[in-house]
Amino acid sequence: MNDSNPTSPNETGPADPVSDATSEPSVAGSSGDADSACPPLTSSPNWSASAPVAKWERWPWIRRMPSFKRSRLIVAAAVMTAVIGLSVGLATSHTASAQQLVSSSHSKGGSGFGGGGSNARSGPAPGGASGKVGTVSKSSFTMTTSAGQSVIVDETSTTKYQKKTNSTSASAVKKNESVLVLGTVSGTTIKATQVIVQTTGGSGSAASSAGTVIPFKQGAPTTSKKVGQIPANWSQGSGTIVSGTAANKATEAALAAYPGGIVDRVVKLSNGEYNVHIIGVNWPHHVFVNQNFKVVGAL
Repeated sequence: MNDSNPTSPNETGPADPVSDATSEPSVAGSSGDADSACPPLTSSPNWSASAPVAKWERWPWIRRMPSFKRSRLIVAAAVMTAVIGLSVGLATSHTASAQQLVSSSHSKGGSGFGGGGSNARSGPAPGGASGKVGTVSKSSFTMTTSAGQSVIVDETSTTKYQKKTNSTSASAVKKNESVLVLGTVSGTTIKATQVIVQTTGGSGSAASSAGTVIPFKQGAPTTSKKVGQIPANWSQGSGTIVSGTAANKATEAALAAYPGGIVDRVVKLSNGEYNVHIIGVNWPHHVFVNQNFKVVGAL
């Protein structure tokens, strides 16, 4: 139900990390020169004399050691070398695997609804949602949209509250109240900048959305239809993500016409209109708002 277009380079936001190939460090072997005064040790049938061993035999304290102790020293050194090499190899392999996982996850797009690889986006952006309040705590509350999408609303010391046209406090947010929340959206979580308590029958009510949006259902095919006017030459992913008053007004307009989903970004198009991107519903995914913040089309 969500589109899977990669985010346009024009949509501002953090770039995906680039995964660089990690090569395993090579273990350099040394041929060395055999010491003619001390022939290679042969007390251990499973180990052959190597260059480092031949060099160690030049040291007087090693030559004075009994043969069985020298053999143990060689075995211990060989085992230690093998363990260190294995550790380096595993660490390198783990790093490469982690980088491949990050690269793979980014190539599939951002978080979305209804499956991986959908809803590509540049990151948290201004948007919002409307619905009915569920549980209320000291610094957050939950709400459910008219299409059944659950949303978590995080409140801060700078969150503003409004009831109808008057300013109010956080105490106005109560269970079953219809609210419109504007703020920074990340998936199904909104960091609220403004919470507007609405009257019954407003855009937060379930009744107002009857026949407007198509709710999301797991496994249901994505609905494809066009309503109204779609900007000429528009392509998914084009435009520039906006914030501030423009984003708030476009979000409010889109949710008033099509309540039930979550606006996760507002994109200004080259013709001056806005593409309001909606997630959490099967349709619509794009609501187009003109420069006067009137809804003109959807798809």
